[in-house]
Amino acid sequence: MSRKENYQVRTEELLKPIADANHVEIYDVEYVKEGSDWYLRCYIDKEEGVSINDCENVSRALSDELDREDFIEEAYILEVSSPGLGRTLKKDKHLEKSLLQEVDIKTYKPVNGTKDFTGILKAFSEDTVTLGAALENEIEDIVFDRKDIATIKLTLDF
Repeated sequence: MSRKENYQVRTEELLKPIADANHVEIYDVEYVKEGSDWYLRCYIDKEEGVSINDCENVSRALSDELDREDFIEEAYILEVSSPGLGRTLKKDKHLEKSLLQEVDIKTYKPVNGTKDFTGILKAFSEDTVTLGAALENEIEDIVFDRKDIATIKLTLDF
């Protein structure tokens, strides 16, 4: 396990009881470098939506635990937030909750001449994702290899 993955796993372990106590679920934890800064981002969610107070309460408690454990070597910025409306679907639990919802898929390489697809998330497995998409005025299922997908996000309707 890489150092980055270790930080993410250990942070999620510390976050679990805090999330439970605040009646939120952990959506994702990521440790990323942007420019010269490292960010430890924790995304929390709940059925009725996350409030600023939820984020603040979880952030304060997690910050205290991270200070106590002190396992991250680099200086970093802690962020606790909602995954947002157009959330990225990274894990199977995210895909499961989003079945039959409209999603945007971006692929690494063009498929049928494009890298961008929008449609209904119909199914997924360990290796594939099935999208019901409009192709030439008909709805057809497109099956993508997961390794070929750059991102899957919930579609934002305005």
